[in-house]
Formats: sequence, structure tokens, C-alpha cells
Amino acid sequence: MTTVSMSTNDFADTTIRVRYAETDQMGVVYYGNYFTWFEVGRVELLRQLGFEYKKMEADDDSFIVVASANCRYKRSARFDDLLTIRTRVISAHRRTVEFGYEILHQSSGEVLATGETVHVVCDRAGRPKSLPEKYRKLFPIQNER
Repeated sequence: MTTVSMSTNDFADTTIRVRYAETDQMGVVYYGNYFTWFEVGRVELLRQLGFEYKKMEADDDSFIVVASANCRYKRSARFDDLLTIRTRVISAHRRTVEFGYEILHQSSGEVLATGETVHVVCDRAGRPKSLPEKYRKLFPIQNER
């Protein structure tokens, strides 16, 4: 189950339910799944901003390549928990975009994990390029990075 809502605070909330396959024998979520959930949140945020990532790749030869990823684990998520992935743009520059994430337990509101990913805009060959103009209006460009 995935649902998304956009806030006036420029973040998107995506709801997921922890699947059994995402946990170990004790029912605790494997740490690498948080990065998958960050991606789910990021793709949904872009959709809420008004475009589909797959169309950005196909139509504009623009890929947002992960340059760094960080996650801080505070509490464990467990099998069958309902979670909220809260995603926002932290900063956007001519060639980079940084996203921030919170993973929240829906019933308690407790923050289970936080993280950031930094992405470089590249063409299909992996060469850095500027973010196309039609996306710049959606991301406030802060400097010439």
C-alpha cells in the first residue's frame, strides 16, 4: 500500500506497510531497506512537484545519480508496521539536488530514521549536466554547483 500527500511545507508523505520480506527472523527491518524507502519517497515527491522521473530520463536525457547517501537509525521498524516516508528537497543547485527523509511510525508518530541523499544531474553517458530549465522552476537553484 502506498499513498502520498503533499504539504504546504514542501514535503511529500508516502505511506508504506512493512512487508515480511523486508525483515529478518526477528521481524526487524533490514537496514538497507531504508534506502529503498528513500527512493520511493523521492520518486513520489517528484510526482507531487509535477513530473515523473522516468519522463525526465526519457524526454530530457537527465538522470539524478546518487553521489552520497546517509541514514541515521533511531528505532527499529517491524513487520506489518505502517510507516510514513516524509521527503523534501533540502537544496537544489544547477547540477545537484539534495533530498531529506524521515521515516515515521504512523501510530506513534515516532521518528525511526532520518537521512539525506545528494544527486548529480547527468546525461545518459554519465556526464554531469545542468538541470533542464523546465525543472529549475520546481527546484530553487541556489548557486552554480
